[in-house]
Amino acid sequence: MSDEPVICSAKGCRALASYVIVWNNPKVHTPDREKTWVACEEHRTSLSEHLDVRGFLIRVDVLPPT
Repeated sequence: MSDEPVICSAKGCRALASYVIVWNNPKVHTPDREKTWVACEEHRTSLSEHLDVRGFLIRVDVLPPT
């Protein structure tokens, strides 16, 4: 396990991530494949909504402590 901090996936954001956004593009990935982005509190909603409107969002989980 890495001791490196987990940084938000939002473009330009350098905040620590608190959430894991789990998604899948059914046109590209098999149904069992789970892709992830990580998000800080500020970007959790916008990143989740970006995926949800495309039908890609599976779930949002709290990032486990390292």
